[in-house]
Amino acid sequence: MSHSVGQVAGFAGVTVRTLHHYDAIGLLVPSERSHAGHRRYGDADLDRLQQILFYRELGFPLDEVAALLDDPDADPREHLRRQHELLTARIEKLRKMAEAVEHAMEARTMGIDLTPEERFEVFGDKDPEQYAEEAERRWGGTETYVESQRRAASYTKGDWQRMRAEVADWGERYAALMAAGESPAGEAAMDLAEEHRLHIDGWFYPCSYAAHRDLADLYVADERFTAFYDAMRPGLAEHLREAIRANAARHDG
Repeated sequence: MSHSVGQVAGFAGVTVRTLHHYDAIGLLVPSERSHAGHRRYGDADLDRLQQILFYRELGFPLDEVAALLDDPDADPREHLRRQHELLTARIEKLRKMAEAVEHAMEARTMGIDLTPEERFEVFGDKDPEQYAEEAERRWGGTETYVESQRRAASYTKGDWQRMRAEVADWGERYAALMAAGESPAGEAAMDLAEEHRLHIDGWFYPCSYAAHRDLADLYVADERFTAFYDAMRPGLAEHLREAIRANAARHDG
């Protein structure tokens, strides 16, 4: 039994134009023609089309699809095995993507649950979501980002005020430590670096010593972070970076 090009297009969910193109490039040449010269597709043609569409769905270029299907040494069972492996990997990738999107949607939907007045009261003229799009672009989908968004979405105005008070108090003590000439590798500086790590760990996401070291580098490499810490005292960002490194080494050791 054979089928017309229109029927096959309907079966496969492709356009007639696509089937004409596959015929023109030799990727899928119908095995029969009607008396009027119209294309007719048999069961073997439909089986080949199914394989073509599978590889196309996975992003293979048409020339690679042709090479795969026309390999004289290819075993049909090997095709099925390869397709199963590719499909399994694709399913797992899509599952992870869907999970990340769901978490991001949940976090974005909840947002920082404060009224405009409360935001101004807590943050003043500093927008807490000023870099939200950049953060999502750089880290969106990671467990750290999702956890940070989840926690932030649950905080009340009082929570944000306590958090900012903690930061201000810590900044004053760190600035005083620097004014006293304390070394970044000294016990006092390392203790404040540990307090800094625990603040992140408690308010935003689990912060390991390795993650804290990475953040420390960012504080110096990114001028916006540098400006934030150096506003507490000039040079604080770099001093803190060295204290974080020393603290991490102290605990790793």
